[in-house]
Amino acid sequence: MMASFKEIIGHEQIIAHFQNAIAQDKVSHAYILNGQGESGKMMLAEAFAMALQCETKGTEGCMECHSCKQAASHNQPDIIYLTHEKPNTISVDDIRKQINQDIAVKPYASRYKIYIVDEAEKMNPQAQNALLKTIEEPPAYAVILLLTTNADLFLPTILSRCVCLNLKPVANEKIRRHLMKQFQVPDYQADICTAFAQGNVGKAMQLAGSEHFHDLKDSAVQLMKRVRDMEVYEMGEAVKQISEYKMSMNDYFDIMMVWYRDVLMYKATMDINSLVFKEEVYDIKKQASKSSYHGIQEILEALDKAKIRLNANVNFDIVIELLLLKMKEN
Repeated sequence: MMASFKEIIGHEQIIAHFQNAIAQDKVSHAYILNGQGESGKMMLAEAFAMALQCETKGTEGCMECHSCKQAASHNQPDIIYLTHEKPNTISVDDIRKQINQDIAVKPYASRYKIYIVDEAEKMNPQAQNALLKTIEEPPAYAVILLLTTNADLFLPTILSRCVCLNLKPVANEKIRRHLMKQFQVPDYQADICTAFAQGNVGKAMQLAGSEHFHDLKDSAVQLMKRVRDMEVYEMGEAVKQISEYKMSMNDYFDIMMVWYRDVLMYKATMDINSLVFKEEVYDIKKQASKSSYHGIQEILEALDKAKIRLNANVNFDIVIELLLLKMKEN
């Protein structure tokens, strides 16, 4: 479902830029929205498109007029989404057929004709050059929105002719409040999802609604609580348990990282409020009292090494065993 500007969490500067452009009648013909996956690029693009086409001619979609209702259900004929059959490429044909040839036809019922190109970094150089011709001499009613996770992949000529808006991380407290309100999650769970999202609202929402992530977190936390007291013969069983999460190993490692940073933070400050794993404070305190600063630092470095080794396809069991031994001895 398409949202209006006021329903978007964070990104106030980009929203203000769009609303000022509408208010001053200085809407550009081409924009790049550059940010991580799930960071809100599509929500911003759609809210902007809805506002541009709204029949009330305000700076925000009213959600009530015919155009806004059509936009909300993705049926507004003058808001066009580029599609591409090849999963990793937007081809020159895609651009020619869906934008260059179509853009000559005046809007069906609105002031603007708006093209939203998601995953725009997938445009090959030929596609970008084809689009460049349209961006250089667009009809007055045309607005092209390029959504990308990596604007550096665009040709300099494309970059120089577009307004580039970079999505910044959203403040943790805003994300936390949103998760607690929308997903009714308890505060400690909202803290964990927020910490892992690193300012990315979409990722935080995914984590809050993901049973898999909560299983992953519980498995990693249980392991870290007992690893110091494990006998060597129990290591094999622990490796086997961790291997169930092999496909999500980066997340598993990130959970461990946050845990040991909490231990380090508590050891240094004795401040419970700064912890991510607040509900595990008893075990965090226990581990902080038994570990040295040097030991915790060694574990964090071992986690970094383990990540690199797995990405280099070193044997999974060996990598995890070495990591567990380092965690046990520190």
